[in-house]
Amino acid sequence: MDRRRLLFTAAAGAFTLATAATAASADVVRRTQGSLSLENVPETPPAVREAIRRYQNARSANFQDWLPDGSMLITTRFGSTSQLHHVAGPGQERFQLTFFDEPIAGAAAQPGSDNRYLFTRDVGGGEYFQGFMAGLTGPETVVTEPNTRNQSFIFSRDGALLLWSRVTPGSGDYDIMAMAPGQPASRRVVWKGTGAVQPLAISDDKTRVLVQRDISATSGGLFLLDYASGQVKPINPSAEEIAYGGGVFAPGGQSILVLDDEGSDFKRLVQIDLATNAKTVLTPPDLKWDVETFDLSPDGRVLAYAVNEGGQSKVVVRDFRTKRALPQPSLPVGVLGALKFSPDSKSLAIGLNTATAPGDVWAWDVAGGRLTRWTTSESGGLDPKALAEPTLTKVRSFDGLEVPAWVYRPGKIKGRAPVIIDIHGGPESQDRPFFNSRRQYWAAELGIVTIAPNVRGSDGYGKAYLKLDNGPKRQDSVRDIGALLDWIAAQPDLDPKRVVVYGGSYGGFMVLACLALYNDRLAGAVDIVGISSFTTFLTNTEGYRRDLRRVEYGDERDPAMKAIFDQISPLNLTDKMTKPLFVIAGKNDPRVPWTEGQQMVEKLRAKGGEAWFMLAADEGHGFRKKQNVDAQREAETMFLSKVFGL
Repeated sequence: MDRRRLLFTAAAGAFTLATAATAASADVVRRTQGSLSLENVPETPPAVREAIRRYQNARSANFQDWLPDGSMLITTRFGSTSQLHHVAGPGQERFQLTFFDEPIAGAAAQPGSDNRYLFTRDVGGGEYFQGFMAGLTGPETVVTEPNTRNQSFIFSRDGALLLWSRVTPGSGDYDIMAMAPGQPASRRVVWKGTGAVQPLAISDDKTRVLVQRDISATSGGLFLLDYASGQVKPINPSAEEIAYGGGVFAPGGQSILVLDDEGSDFKRLVQIDLATNAKTVLTPPDLKWDVETFDLSPDGRVLAYAVNEGGQSKVVVRDFRTKRALPQPSLPVGVLGALKFSPDSKSLAIGLNTATAPGDVWAWDVAGGRLTRWTTSESGGLDPKALAEPTLTKVRSFDGLEVPAWVYRPGKIKGRAPVIIDIHGGPESQDRPFFNSRRQYWAAELGIVTIAPNVRGSDGYGKAYLKLDNGPKRQDSVRDIGALLDWIAAQPDLDPKRVVVYGGSYGGFMVLACLALYNDRLAGAVDIVGISSFTTFLTNTEGYRRDLRRVEYGDERDPAMKAIFDQISPLNLTDKMTKPLFVIAGKNDPRVPWTEGQQMVEKLRAKGGEAWFMLAADEGHGFRKKQNVDAQREAETMFLSKVFGL
């Protein structure tokens, strides 16, 4: 008996023994596993657990910052959670610096210091991040106040000033905070902001701060904050809706470099004169893709930026003063995770993730034109040559719109393969060809084809595409999945009778909406931290997110929009759902409260439907602890083996 048959024979047997009596009845079988509460989820056979284990052991190295001495801070996982590590040079040991049960969210080095840095972490996925200062040795010191959410930490060029944004529970308005590092008593509010504001950069003389306000994925504002007085004035005021990203002061401090999409469907890199608001576009005028990030070397001589070309990243390096092209790094086809110059301006850190290899960090020698690999992450024993390379296809939707999708196929398909439609969240996110051990496991071990669409409303394809699902147009993105189902039915190697929709957060809403609209064309659905009712979601989401989400989804306080929500919210459409549903949630989720999943499960069961439920007491918006992620993958495999009849 081959490995795949052994795996599914064991899985089918375990399901029969554990849940045969519950699948078609109102009874619920409950059990606990560590911090997990499980309902109708069967025990995992050893054969299934062993097959998954190798894929779950892959890990990546994520660049965080250069330290003042030219070494690096990275995050990687050698236990249950991702922790901060120090790498002294290319290929050298990853020396672990933090040892917490909770993962490290990010880190930033303090310029001019003896290799000191700030790092952030939360508790249980609650996203109320706290900041801590530390060195390569010795204890850390807390910077922030309890019961606050803190983000966007930046240092002045000399390291003498630290700024960040802070919000308190229930509020949607962030404050800009300041502190002299190492002097907790100096912490103060510099500016009481309105909405989601964050500091981007501090002028060299520490008199001015560049501040960004996010209103939505397509709208925001830029401001110049006077540090001494706390007064602000808008930069580039316009009646046009403009999205901004990133920002630095140019040499001399008389202008800034930012990303914006003013007058364009795509984000460009521009330079704005602070005295006149005159704007110069620094990227090619015929560029038809978003610039996703950029950095200017500390000496102001070299500019680097990355372009998101249909999901793949391309890095461009050039002389900032003369505008001439410099030697360009030749990188594998992948997705950029980091781009930052070293303190001496000689090297450019590049974090890159590819479809068949975990994320790692390289350094580009600007003068010498050499690319040096700093980290080599483990693939968990997987053979990179045997992993599935996604291919890009485009599906024509109901109104003629072309919807791009990445397709991951097993090496060999006998007959017609089952399909998982894996829908990203956001909705202003983008599915890109990054390393995804889950999809690789599905392909190699289960023989499943994964299709990852970027339905209307996804980022990366221009402002117009991004806005196609806003407010009352929400169901149009669900209809894009209908077009994809039509495409699947037309493929000779795909089985239209064995299709599962899978997704998290907004992707979870899409899963539930598809289960209502396309119930007869699906075998089942997996909803991870998804929205089941826009009204209850907007009522219960954290205050710092509510207004941002209302701009995207619509305002539940508006009777006309409330009526639309009542029509499209999956919680109100359970009469149309008869296929099995698996709901996964985190008890501490501040974005989509776990009750969104609970109410969906309870209502579906009350109508005689089959629902599995997994709730983690120590997680938030998606699982981050390895033991919980492993348990999720095992349970998903059991669910897929049942609904696909493997």
